[in-house]
Amino acid sequence: MLTATDEFEFQAEAENRIRNLMWTVSGDYALDTKVDTESYFRSKYICLYDAVKQGAFARFFDKNEFGMYLVKKVYCGAQEQPLTELAQLCVDAAVYKKAAKERPGVVSLRKKAFEDVLELSFERMSKSLVGRLKIALMRGYLDGRWECEKKLMQGIEKIRGLEHAQTTAELIEAVDALYNTLLDQSFEKKHGALSEVLDTTLEDLQEFDWREYLEEESLEDFLEEYLKRLNSRIVSLDEMEDEEEKEKTQGRRRVVVIDEKAAAKMYSYIELNYGKTYLNDREQKSMCKRLCRGAHADCSLYFTDGILKNPVLSNAQYVNAKRHSEKNRVMYRNNKNMIKRSVEQLSAELMRALRIRKEEEQYTARTGSIVPSRLWKIGRMEDPGALFEKTVRRYSGEFVVDILMDASGSQRDRQGQVALQAYIISEALSICEVPHRIMSFCSFWDYTILQRFREYDAPRTENQRILDYTTSANNRDGLAIRAAGDGLLARSEEGKILIVLSDGRPNDIIVNRPNSRNPQPYYGEYAVKDTAHEVRKLRQLGVFVLGVFAGKEKDLAAEKKIFGKDFAYIRTIENFSSVTGRYLRKLLEEA
Repeated sequence: MLTATDEFEFQAEAENRIRNLMWTVSGDYALDTKVDTESYFRSKYICLYDAVKQGAFARFFDKNEFGMYLVKKVYCGAQEQPLTELAQLCVDAAVYKKAAKERPGVVSLRKKAFEDVLELSFERMSKSLVGRLKIALMRGYLDGRWECEKKLMQGIEKIRGLEHAQTTAELIEAVDALYNTLLDQSFEKKHGALSEVLDTTLEDLQEFDWREYLEEESLEDFLEEYLKRLNSRIVSLDEMEDEEEKEKTQGRRRVVVIDEKAAAKMYSYIELNYGKTYLNDREQKSMCKRLCRGAHADCSLYFTDGILKNPVLSNAQYVNAKRHSEKNRVMYRNNKNMIKRSVEQLSAELMRALRIRKEEEQYTARTGSIVPSRLWKIGRMEDPGALFEKTVRRYSGEFVVDILMDASGSQRDRQGQVALQAYIISEALSICEVPHRIMSFCSFWDYTILQRFREYDAPRTENQRILDYTTSANNRDGLAIRAAGDGLLARSEEGKILIVLSDGRPNDIIVNRPNSRNPQPYYGEYAVKDTAHEVRKLRQLGVFVLGVFAGKEKDLAAEKKIFGKDFAYIRTIENFSSVTGRYLRKLLEEA
């Protein structure tokens, strides 16, 4: 039996191997990867071959087009389970020879994966028609004897014919024909032919309630999440589980139990994936001891300048981060004129607000500088009134700004836009000589990682590092806001502003170390209340906190609970800098 340390090492190794294999085969290090380390315990050959298929499928076919066909087929009345099982068999046939041509080792890997599937799942597969089709295909590929019940032979021939498929349309046509002939011969009569299935509009799909097909805790828009689920299942060789096993897996999903040895390994893994910390050991421990309390008592903080700035070694994660950074910079170059105009406009507005703050106001008083023209009143009037004049600035005190960006996986599709908008704000603040810090946050295991892109008084040249922004994992918003506020409160400026970009969905897993108090899972209402508490606490300490909401409209209620009246809803991330600029200008003029 594996110890907690062994299990952690095994999972870390599995995750790295799966990601690296899939990225290598696909040739795309930015490919969104769903890593299932649980299946690696069951059979590493099955898991690794699934990674090969996922990479090859993304390289040679359009996975989103194929996934959208499956969504439309289910919408039109097809049964999801047998439909995706047929899709798995067709995808395997279509990508196998293409992958093996470039990497001969795939032949041996596939053979071992098939052998494991037959050994582990034969009884379960034999109970269904598609399962028996799968058994016949695997046996045929292993021993060359294509023997099966008569009604399955036509299906085997059709699937084997996909070995030379070149287009996604060929895959779609094959799956559709197999489903309509093997599983539901009345489908076309009741629901329409393939052309009618493909004519289903996006509006039709969005109006459908996909919740019954998803786990209760799905984080994305229902349709988007369902599409991701199907894209994951069509490359999974042995994804079927008994209901009892499913319940066990789902029960483990949010809680991970480890010992201290595993915790030490975890720290090394954080360094490998997020770069070395810029704090020394004493500073790190002191920070965690002081801030990781209450709902976050069993958590840790990790402060880094990022894997590109301080890497441990040039691993797959480093290469992936570099590719994302390069993509952000391409987007920057393609929008350079727009960015320049936005910076000029925002800096001009902020400069006007700062000038207004520094304008002097004069008023009469009973002390101050004497006004000779009023001296005649002395002795001539019972109350000569104020004979003096005082000069004061309209507003006193300087300002400091913190911008905290959600860098969890939910921001993956818009990370380039987030980086550019944060860059625009930072450039404008630099021009106006307002000290400011830019950080992002995400959480991995029980670590909340805060990546620093620029420090408060850093030179303007540091703003380019914001384009290194990338996303991954989960988000523990309450702890991230507490940590950002701690740095802000240490500043001497009178006016302190914290701007938080998030999707209104705090969500994190729980890691139970030895002697931990087994805290409540951090998601839903519990996480929203905790994040709202951290915001209120900072406001009571004099910090202006603005929430910039960039999530789904259905999550607005949670965002309002967190930030109260001081939040802005931006329908597109392109409005981030203008919304933030208006808030900053308002504070500079009125606070």
